[in-house]
Amino acid sequence: MERTILKFVSSSRAAGLRISTTETLDCLKQLSMVDLLNEAQFSRVLRANFAKSRKDQDKFDLLYHLFFHELREDEVLVGADPIAGHRREFLDLLDQETDADSPLPALIEFLDGNPAPYLELLKRLESEGQEATIQGPGSNLGSMVRRINVMLTIGRTGNALAGAIQGSRDRIPWETREGLSRHFEQRLESAQRLLTRQRPAAPSKKRISPSYDRRLIRMGAVPFTSLTPKEVQEMRDVIRELVRKLKDTVNRRYAVRSRGALDVKKTLRKAMQYQGVPIELVFRKKPPRRGKIVVLCDVSGSVWSSARFMLNMLYSLQECFTKVRSFIFVAGLDEVTHFFEDHDVHQAIERVMNDADIDYDTSTDYGLTFREFQARHMDVLNKKTTLIIIGDGRSNYANPEAAILDNMREKCRRLIWLNPETEMFWYSGDSEMRTYEGLCNEVRPCANLNQLTEFIRELVL
Repeated sequence: MERTILKFVSSSRAAGLRISTTETLDCLKQLSMVDLLNEAQFSRVLRANFAKSRKDQDKFDLLYHLFFHELREDEVLVGADPIAGHRREFLDLLDQETDADSPLPALIEFLDGNPAPYLELLKRLESEGQEATIQGPGSNLGSMVRRINVMLTIGRTGNALAGAIQGSRDRIPWETREGLSRHFEQRLESAQRLLTRQRPAAPSKKRISPSYDRRLIRMGAVPFTSLTPKEVQEMRDVIRELVRKLKDTVNRRYAVRSRGALDVKKTLRKAMQYQGVPIELVFRKKPPRRGKIVVLCDVSGSVWSSARFMLNMLYSLQECFTKVRSFIFVAGLDEVTHFFEDHDVHQAIERVMNDADIDYDTSTDYGLTFREFQARHMDVLNKKTTLIIIGDGRSNYANPEAAILDNMREKCRRLIWLNPETEMFWYSGDSEMRTYEGLCNEVRPCANLNQLTEFIRELVL
């Protein structure tokens, strides 16, 4: 990578960009801190270090596109590319003119993947044209003649290469000859475009990365259980953006609603500045009301697909709540809050799925879970607590312990049940949702991001 950056710096200097050694070293140091496979991050680092003005930014964009897009296949290994083995062979066949002002040597270097000499040639032609403009009309014919000479050289070079490639039919395979023809044609088109100062074609709109709203619409209706590993990673990015927007909305609402009752003492003290007239009113600051969240998550089977995204969002929004305490269960129960306090949220979720003190492979038993919660953790519930249970309610025909769940609802502010299963199956087989639904303040389906987002918005806002 260092060799590539230094080569790019050399080409940029030849084109007229002022890049110092210190800026190059700073750029190399900063590149070690970003993902080099992420072109957006990579290009921003180079742009921030090498483009110092709006004019430089336009020139940098042209050079970046030329070097890292139009010339990028020149960076492959010679042994892995059959074209690279023959490229120099055909370039050596071109007649090397002895005239010192001939553009052919610079053009050959450009075709070979080194744009610096050709860019330096164009820089000289541009400076000649600027000086001629200052001297007066009719004095720029020398620069124009040199540009025409370069254009004619490009045409002659293209014809010579096409004839040489066509004459090698007996010893070079057809695919390689076609690749060489396309390679040289693209290089010559780039050289002519730079000579005529034309910008590269704008990228197709289809390549523009989708916005947050488009990604949310596209992924919102996909069931959590149907997500591929790649979609799971993309879903995390969508959730991260959603959390940021929710935090901004919450902070704005708190700022608007932070005004409490009139503070009479401070208002009277302020009035002393205006001869006792209360021009400035001072209000007490009202602390925001933030609820306490307790979550019970069923981590058996497909239910976990919804639970992990729910935990992800709740812990990313922790500052919107007084406290978030999480418990997971299959048959037994274990608190996993400490995982989220000690680790990043994504790493914590992986620990929750593997390292909690429960038997992950046993049959689900909601009744046993409620008995253990009543015996060990009932004190965490109070009238400021919202209790959220995530599960499908399938207890394998065990005692549902409805009386304990009713007692839990009486102790907390409200009880919300999120069921990731399709509603048409809630009351079939070993499901106890018919029993539990009457004991909850609210029962909601939560099988995809749209349903989860709607619930989180209402919970937070």
